[in-house]
Amino acid sequence: MDEQQPDVEAVKGYLLALQERICSALEVEDGMGRFAEDVWERPGGGGGRSRVLSEGGVFEQAGINFSHVHGERLPPSASAHRLELAGRGFQAMGVSLVIHPRNPYVPTSHMNVRFFIAEKAGEAPVWWFGGGFDLTPYYPFEEDVRHWHRVARVACRPFGQEVYPRFKKWCDDYFFIRHRNEPRGVGGLFFDDLNEWGFERSFAFMQAVGDAYLEAYRPIVARRKEEPWGEREREFQLYRRGRYVEFNLVYDRGTLFGLQSGGRTESILMSMPPLVRWRYNWQPEPGSAEARLYEQFLPPRDWLADEP
Repeated sequence: MDEQQPDVEAVKGYLLALQERICSALEVEDGMGRFAEDVWERPGGGGGRSRVLSEGGVFEQAGINFSHVHGERLPPSASAHRLELAGRGFQAMGVSLVIHPRNPYVPTSHMNVRFFIAEKAGEAPVWWFGGGFDLTPYYPFEEDVRHWHRVARVACRPFGQEVYPRFKKWCDDYFFIRHRNEPRGVGGLFFDDLNEWGFERSFAFMQAVGDAYLEAYRPIVARRKEEPWGEREREFQLYRRGRYVEFNLVYDRGTLFGLQSGGRTESILMSMPPLVRWRYNWQPEPGSAEARLYEQFLPPRDWLADEP
């Protein structure tokens, strides 16, 4: 295929099938809930398919969104660091999900894979892939975090030994709440503006990341969803969810792009947890599991340093 002519329909077909696969798998894991579908159109061009599971047996709220929007010019969030794209028409498509379990011992997870193409008459299109997945545990279980990163590394390995460390660091740097001076979670993978490998290889990598998500997350859910929990754990979960909200509304590129491009607000903000709590100047009790999360899990580290 001509490297200047990306196969937009192939990307769209993959993304729609990915949304379908993840919804089906999470319904099985939940055991009770079902995703409600909401098909919508964007006045400025395009639309999407939002699916939300609420008040399930395991997932308090799970949102999995497919969108394909287009317009005559890129919004500021997409062109701010690539000034040469200002004024171009664009298509943007992707699958984005956030899963908020009820049990505080089950981590929140996020995954996004996306494709942008910016076009202008008489010029070659400019395109790129982006995405990744990251984990936000409330209670520290090393085997869970190591599993998450192990799957991420395996997904990256066919594309080069340097890919996992590079995109793992990018994830650590990106999901950092600067006004709190703390990471949002324990990381995973993050990449953006990926086009240097050519279309076919870049598309293959996006698929590898999208396909790896269930393998990374579902075993953790299965392992933790029956753990007994009480009011203390629930209160800490709601408090930590506040950090999730702060990051998404202040820093997240996808949220800002969606809002600035006239996207559907309900679908953009379905990543928000259904319940959250802020507590003034709260500090974890020394020696507690909550303190261990802050001291040993949130600071970025090489979780696989002792594994070949």
